[in-house]
Amino acid sequence: MGHQKTKAENTRKKTININQYKTKREMNIGILIFTIVFIYLIVTIFTYATSKRISVYEVRQGSIVKDYSYTGLVIRQETVVNAESNGYISYYQNENSKVKAGSNIYAVSSEKLHSPEQTKAEDITLSAEVEKALNLQVQNFNENFTTDKFSTVYTMKNEYVNTLHNAMNHSRNIQMDALIASSGITATSYPSTQDGIMVLTYDGYESLTEEDLNESVFDKGSYEAVQLSDQMEVKAGSPAYRLVTSENWDVYVKLDKDTAKQLSDISMVKVRIDKDSETAWADFSVLKKGKQYYGHLQFKDSMIRYCEDRFLNVELILKDQSGLKIPKSSVIEKSFYTVPEDYLTTSGSGSSQGVMVKYKNEAKYVSAEVYYTSDDGYAYLNPKDFEEHTVLVKPESNDTLELKEERKLQGVYNINQGYAVFKVVDILCDNDDYYIVQEGTSYGLSAYDHIVQDGTTVKEEEVVFQ
Repeated sequence: MGHQKTKAENTRKKTININQYKTKREMNIGILIFTIVFIYLIVTIFTYATSKRISVYEVRQGSIVKDYSYTGLVIRQETVVNAESNGYISYYQNENSKVKAGSNIYAVSSEKLHSPEQTKAEDITLSAEVEKALNLQVQNFNENFTTDKFSTVYTMKNEYVNTLHNAMNHSRNIQMDALIASSGITATSYPSTQDGIMVLTYDGYESLTEEDLNESVFDKGSYEAVQLSDQMEVKAGSPAYRLVTSENWDVYVKLDKDTAKQLSDISMVKVRIDKDSETAWADFSVLKKGKQYYGHLQFKDSMIRYCEDRFLNVELILKDQSGLKIPKSSVIEKSFYTVPEDYLTTSGSGSSQGVMVKYKNEAKYVSAEVYYTSDDGYAYLNPKDFEEHTVLVKPESNDTLELKEERKLQGVYNINQGYAVFKVVDILCDNDDYYIVQEGTSYGLSAYDHIVQDGTTVKEEEVVFQ
């Protein structure tokens, strides 16, 4: 009995032990992973909430144009030529044509001549000489045209039209002579007394000079021009045509006091004329008459394109600069040691650039990044790369130089590599918010670089997360 009891107890103990083993908890992998991810998210959110905010700007190509738009008053050398007899006037020349002294301009007849209509370009039979001139104009244009100078299209167009215009005038002269000869009507022809451009409008401003500038002459509301036409009846002493006698012409624009002061130091200015979008350079000066300031633009060619106009809308283009466009807030100043370029040398393998630093009685090569080289032959080195009072030794010489002279350069922090690297910028022009800086320099920026938008928010070599 005792033996059986003992055996039963042992069996029960073993059973109990097995049950206890099976009730132990196993590790749940899913809960562990969730816990790790949760902790990571908490740390990330905390880091983001407490980290410094860095705004990043991607560098792009751009331009800054600063201009002033005005309505300009045109003053030129011109005169109104009056008819010399009574009758009906017929013109030998097309309007806005260049004429030579001695060439017939108009004829006055006792009756209407029914003069030929304005000759059209498609009705002209061009001579071999004219065709050759036109072909050369087109060929020169094709060989020299670039998209960044699209305004040359207008120049080419004007030259082409002028050539055709001259051919049309020649044809019209022949037609007029034939018409007078065949009509049986008494007609008297009158030539030009000097070279010029014939215009068939007049407005009473032909004798206007700079001395006559005042508020009233700029009043377009009261301005009126008279149009002359073929076959109109004229009286002796009445206007027959207007003759512009010089390629020199002037445009005056009204300026306020502040603008006049700002432009007072400018002697030449680029001008865009709205009528045909042509650009030209003009001599420029500011003058004052009474309390009013005027800008004076002086041109020396292209008069024929604007000989009909007394008023022209013009833009004074003071800045028209292209390059890399960056925010002004990105630009900071940094101090550099300046050393003559002949103190620079390369490592034995030629793989790096640096200087020879004096240590006691010997000179050792130390690599150094050159941030910029100036036109006066100086290299700019980072002061952080050297200890205070460092002495450089000029290669292959006993000359020495203590690093102490510093100059400041303007630049931005480039963060392409994930940390702030100072890059020098060469500023070309600016407006209220942006700079245009030089593109393609070995030390500066390139398009699509990433820079810190506010240069004061980071330090050099600081890690920046974009």
